[in-house]
Amino acid sequence: MRRIVSSPLLRRGLAAIALLVVSVFLIDMLSDYRQSQVSSVAYLAIAAGGLSVLIGLNGQLSLGHGAFMAIGAYTVAKMLQDGKESPMLVLLVAAAVVTALVGAVVAVAAARLQGPYVAGATLALAVAVPALAVHFRDTLGGEPGLRVSSPDVPTAIDDALFFFTGTETGTSQWLATVSVACLVLTFLLLRNLSQSRVGRQWRAVRDDPVAAQLAGIDLGRSRIVCFVVSAACAGLAGGLMALVTRVAAPSGFTLILSLTLLMAVVLGGLGTLTGALIGAALLTLLPTYVTNAGSSLGLSDLQSAELAPLVLGLTTIAVVLLAPSGLVGSIAPALRRLRTPSTDTSVTTTTITRGEQS
Repeated sequence: MRRIVSSPLLRRGLAAIALLVVSVFLIDMLSDYRQSQVSSVAYLAIAAGGLSVLIGLNGQLSLGHGAFMAIGAYTVAKMLQDGKESPMLVLLVAAAVVTALVGAVVAVAAARLQGPYVAGATLALAVAVPALAVHFRDTLGGEPGLRVSSPDVPTAIDDALFFFTGTETGTSQWLATVSVACLVLTFLLLRNLSQSRVGRQWRAVRDDPVAAQLAGIDLGRSRIVCFVVSAACAGLAGGLMALVTRVAAPSGFTLILSLTLLMAVVLGGLGTLTGALIGAALLTLLPTYVTNAGSSLGLSDLQSAELAPLVLGLTTIAVVLLAPSGLVGSIAPALRRLRTPSTDTSVTTTTITRGEQS
């Protein structure tokens, strides 16, 4: 117990295992529609988490993470084309690795850029990648895209889940379980990486590049590593998205997707993984609830669908005005201040007493 308490890595690992076990039972109790929503929140949170680390910890603004998700999705789609079968782990690892390699090329080209110049370079990538998919229609399927076959649940895993839950595992439940497992594992790795020496170097480069360079930190290498890690997260999210939606098409990876990821980071808070998860959940669940509420109020289907972007935009404006650091970034410091009011009061009282005595 002392070793567990004293080791942050062990504590986080045990917490991740416990969260996975609880998630298996919770997902089993949901309907197929809710399970698909859980999958959507998971892969959006993975991509938003990588983007949050890139912007919040390293100071690089990327508008092209939707393109990296497209690369991961098309990697999975090509590996499953013509009836080919591959294990889920192989598909997702391949999506992350291929996207990381492409991200490394982009990162080397953009390593000397800063601020809006990095955003402009990645913006061009977000516009170009869907266009390439349309241009190379013989290889990438053109505008309709590539169909992705539904993965079968491995027999051993199906038996294990049946032993714990007492129900057979469907495709939606299997994809939701895999998506949540990838989310927990990705956030665990990002959390450990951000608290390590590498993460401290990222913060130093973000806060003061000149001082970081004088301290012996290679600015270019630090930015490239952070960019590659963030791109790999987006590729993994894109592979999961292709498996969940069963298609990899250019229309699903437009500039809107990149801006959606950025909105999730802004809503939750830069540099916080919890904020990325909350932002992804809001962007996935809020439009559905608003549309249903509009239909229940007597609005037409078209009016209800148009009401969702309006509410989401107003929510974003409210968060930016009232909580500039995001929901988590603004609420967490306030909670910390509420936990220690007596300390501040005692310090102030002691200071006043000493001043009166002097």
